[in-house]
Formats: sequence, structure tokens, C-alpha cells
Amino acid sequence: MKLTDILAISGKPGLYQISANRDNGLIASALGSDKKNFYSSRTHMFTPLENITIYTETDTIELLEVFKKMKADEKGIISANANNDDLRTYFTKLVPDHDQEKGYVSDIKKIVKWYETLNQFGFLKEEKVKEAKETKETKATSTSAKSVTPKAAAKKAAPKAAAPKAPVKKIEKRGSQRGN
Repeated sequence: MKLTDILAISGKPGLYQISANRDNGLIASALGSDKKNFYSSRTHMFTPLENITIYTETDTIELLEVFKKMKADEKGIISANANNDDLRTYFTKLVPDHDQEKGYVSDIKKIVKWYETLNQFGFLKEEKVKEAKETKETKATSTSAKSVTPKAAAKKAAPKAAAPKAPVKKIEKRGSQRGN
């Protein structure tokens, strides 16, 4: 599960995936859409999902951890359109020590909707397969790095001598000779 490029944009419904970053905003596309739009940082605020945390009585819990708990209890997921009491009960089952004064039912609805959207587009799949491939690739690169001959390694490691600089001519400015 990775949420690095997924964000919420203020004033816009749903979730977005970053396509490009500009000085004055972002180019992003809604999840499930190929259409890219520019969103100005002057009119919108961007909140990456990986930075969102849920208040608990003692500390905070990352949104990704809540999504993992929802994934583990996928049969018991409630609809975002359920009544407020059912949503609160469901979320209390997931995160028993969440702060009920700071966490509103509208926030719980948003989390459930985000989970449904991310799950629909495959962003909540486990990364075990990719992690295994990455570890194999790093082992392969480390063994290929060992096969370099000592002479080749010495050439790469040796600092290059700087070319001698040509002497700089000093030019003195003299006052104008006219009008003196």
C-alpha cells in the first residue's frame, strides 16, 4: 500500500493523483480519469494522504494504518451513506481509542469514501511482490558491483587533477584623460 502520489484537493471532491509539480500549483488527474488539470496553489490546498493522521486519546494514528485495518476487516466495511451512529460504531471498532470530540462523523464518511475509491482503483494492494523483486534487484546490483576489478575501481575512485589555470591579467582603470 502506497499513498505517496495520492492527495485531496480543497474545494474538489474525490482523490487525485499527481502528474507534475509546478511552482504555482500541481497538475493532477482524478483517480480513474486520464484527464489532467492544473490546480493553482493560490486557490487550493493540497493534502497528501500519507500525511493525514487520526487523533486518538493518547497520540495519533496514520491514515494508512486505518486503511490496513479496514482491509483486514473487508467483510465488515460499512457504506459511507450509513447513518451517523453506525459510522461511529464502525470506526470505534477499527480505532477504539480515537478521539470522538476531534473526529467528526463527516471525517469518518470521508475516510470510508476514500477507502472505497482507493480499493476500487487498486491502490490498497499489498506490496509484498514488489518488495521481493526490489530485494532481488539490490542483491544483483551488489554482486555485480563486486565483480569490478581493483584497477577499474582505483580509476573511478582517483580524483581527477585540476587543470592549471591561466594567469589572470589585471586591468587597471585610469581616469579619463579628457577634460583634465
